[in-house]
Amino acid sequence: MVINSAAIRWHGDFLELLDQRVLPTETVWLPIRNSDEAAAAIRDMVVRGAPAIGITAAYGLALEAGRQAEDASMENLADAIDTLAASRPTAVNLFWALKRLQATGDALRGSALVDALTQDAEAIHQEDIAANHALGAFGAALLPDNATVYTHCNTGALATGGHGTALGIIRTAWEQQRLKGVYAGETRPWLQGSRLTSWELANDGIPVTLVADSTAGQLMAQGKIQAVVVGADRITANGDTANKIGTYNLAVLAQYHRIPFIVAAPVSTLDPALADGSHIIIEERHADEVRHVQGKPVAPSQVAVYNPAFDVTPAGLITAIVTERGVIDRPNTDKVLAHLHKP
Repeated sequence: MVINSAAIRWHGDFLELLDQRVLPTETVWLPIRNSDEAAAAIRDMVVRGAPAIGITAAYGLALEAGRQAEDASMENLADAIDTLAASRPTAVNLFWALKRLQATGDALRGSALVDALTQDAEAIHQEDIAANHALGAFGAALLPDNATVYTHCNTGALATGGHGTALGIIRTAWEQQRLKGVYAGETRPWLQGSRLTSWELANDGIPVTLVADSTAGQLMAQGKIQAVVVGADRITANGDTANKIGTYNLAVLAQYHRIPFIVAAPVSTLDPALADGSHIIIEERHADEVRHVQGKPVAPSQVAVYNPAFDVTPAGLITAIVTERGVIDRPNTDKVLAHLHKP
């Protein structure tokens, strides 16, 4: 089967990833033929966004099984699973996808295992696209008419199988003529908002205004924002949410200004094994990501840097979590766990 989406192309025997490190100035597709290459692409930010990371990991494991051919077994794939799992520690979709494929292939070997893992990886990709469209419809209904929304990082087709999570809500609201426009925060240090989100929205003809991250409070104080819509990399049992660094700041500002704060994510991002956000492992990345912008130094070379990739927004600051199954209003443990069992 061949499946093409905005950032992920599956050709049946190899994977191509759109290199998001060089967008929007260059369009480069990188071939991925085994689990090591898939893990490197995840670790080095060729691909990013929790759903897209999960899809890439699934294909990476399937490709590794194909490379082993008749010797393929879950035992022989153990090292590949460990390598993929270690590529980024915070996004739960990565571990969810690997666990799903392990369950699929548990009793299989050889070509039967290769076929089963490949089919399951393709299913994960297709299911994510469908989930994003369903999620978009549920989330768009939460926005006031003629709303201007603020979003952070990139949660669109580039970060998912297609359509997007938070940007999926924005896209659907625009299609329904219920959206006036979008403010996109630049999202330091990788600038996913300026490089990716503004690029996606502009290409779709959705009015977008790019702002420095520190502008959000001023916009809210001026009454220019009617909702904040963000994605998630992990949501714990009580509704605490890990997302790109800077999300927590936005939630605090939104609560002060009495603006709805909406989190969009597929059900696979919910992690009932963790009671609350204090148990989430927060990835810390290299200091040079902050000392440099697009490869150019902007700080003293030896200055100390704290560079967490994510922060945790407490559930009490979240107006609603939106998944493909519907809306969790004012999330708490009972509501999140009930949502997980919802058909």
